[in-house]
Amino acid sequence: MLPGRMPKPPSDGPFLACLILLAGIYVVLLLLLVAADLAYTDRDSLLAALRSPAIRHALLLSLISCSISAILSLWVALPLGYLMTRFSFPGKRLVDAVLDLPVVLPPMVVGVSLLALFTFPPFSTLGSLVVFRVPAVILAQFTVAAAFAIRALRPAMEQIPLRYEEVAMTLGCSRGQAFWRVFLPQARPAVLEAGALAWARSLGEFGPILVFAGTTRMHTEVLSTSVYLEFQKGDLQGMLAISLIMVVTAALVLLTARALGRRGSAP
Repeated sequence: MLPGRMPKPPSDGPFLACLILLAGIYVVLLLLLVAADLAYTDRDSLLAALRSPAIRHALLLSLISCSISAILSLWVALPLGYLMTRFSFPGKRLVDAVLDLPVVLPPMVVGVSLLALFTFPPFSTLGSLVVFRVPAVILAQFTVAAAFAIRALRPAMEQIPLRYEEVAMTLGCSRGQAFWRVFLPQARPAVLEAGALAWARSLGEFGPILVFAGTTRMHTEVLSTSVYLEFQKGDLQGMLAISLIMVVTAALVLLTARALGRRGSAP
């Protein structure tokens, strides 16, 4: 090596190839899962599922319940995310751990816990109005989806500089006005994505709904439990048709929310 000349850096090719290989394995697996659904679902099976009164009822209930649970999830995710990213208070670590419980607990445990909650006073008086009814579907979806919405919002909220709100407050805004006028517009793309994630998570929720709301056809049946009922009947084509409907619906919701989020964040 000539004096004064920097050594040539080694090639990044092997490192990048390793990253692409490891990351690509999971991406390919997901694509293969969708391809398998498409390969084993024919047009007649898909049309038969869409013509079934029970499946149409499950689809409608899924659309309504997922929308309500996503809205409720954002109602709690926004204040919780704001408090956790903007304030320090006693017990913050405990609250942070509690918020992760619906994410780490087995879904069946969430359903059993909801069922137990509505058998004890004072909630037992509401049990007859909630358990094994449509409100139980929404509550089961919301309990899990809200935790995912919070986790999706917090990293984006942490990246919004606190200085913007402090400047607004020095100009005469209250904390609440700074939140609505300064903070929330910057968080809008993340809010849309968190809402879409909560919606899609609600669509795929199964365990808590099975235990807490049941799988009564034309009553508490949603698309996720429809797959289970078709499985019990041994109808593979019906299962795959409903699964494909869920995949397409969730993908459309996620893609739409991300497109709107990018448009909202564009200068």
